[in-house]
Amino acid sequence: MENVVITIARQYGSGGKTIGEMLAKDLGISCYNREILKMASEDSGIAEQLFGQVDEKLNVGLLQKLTKKIYSGDLVSPENDGFASKDNLFNYQAKIIKQLARQESCVIVGRCADFVLRNFDNVARVFIHADKSFCLKNAMERDSMLPKDMERYIAKVDNHRGDFYRHYTGNDWNDARNYDLCIDSSKLGFERTVEEIKTYLKIRFTK
Repeated sequence: MENVVITIARQYGSGGKTIGEMLAKDLGISCYNREILKMASEDSGIAEQLFGQVDEKLNVGLLQKLTKKIYSGDLVSPENDGFASKDNLFNYQAKIIKQLARQESCVIVGRCADFVLRNFDNVARVFIHADKSFCLKNAMERDSMLPKDMERYIAKVDNHRGDFYRHYTGNDWNDARNYDLCIDSSKLGFERTVEEIKTYLKIRFTK
C-alpha cells in the first residue's frame, strides 16, 4: 500500500487513541493526535496553548452550538481580527491534516479528519465505539474518579466531540454513514480491532 491515511473518530473510553497508536506501530507509520496542534501552531505562529483550549470542543453557549461553520478550507490572514478565532484555529489544523495526507501514510486521530479528507481517495475513515460499561472500565483505569463522576465526564467529552464535529461538518459525529468502517472495540478487544482494520486496508487498497 502506498500513502494510505487512516482517520479514527472515537468515543471516550473506547480505546480509539490506543488502537490508532497500535495500528500505526504495526504498519510502521506515524500516528498523529495532539501533535497536530503543535504543527498548526508552528505553521500559523499562533500560540499552541490557544489550540489546546479549543481542542475538539467549542466552548460556546447553547445558541452557538446550534450554528454551523462548515469547513471550506479558507484561512484568515494574520492582519484580520479573526486570525486567532476558534474557527481559524480549526482551519490551520485542517491544513496540517491535508499536508500529512498528501505526503505520507499515517493514522490521524480525531479533529474531523474524516471530513477534512473527504475528497481524498487514499483515506480509510474509521469510527471506534463501545458499550458504556467497557468505556467506563477503560476510562477508570486512566483517571481516578468515582464511577458516577466518570460517567458524567464521558458523556461530557462525547458531547463536546459531537458538537465540534457538527459545527465544522454539518453532520452527526456518530452517524455510521460518515465512515468506511465502524467497530465495537468492546466486542473484539484492541488487538482484534487493529487486525480488522488491517484486513480492511488490505482488501481496499491492494491492487
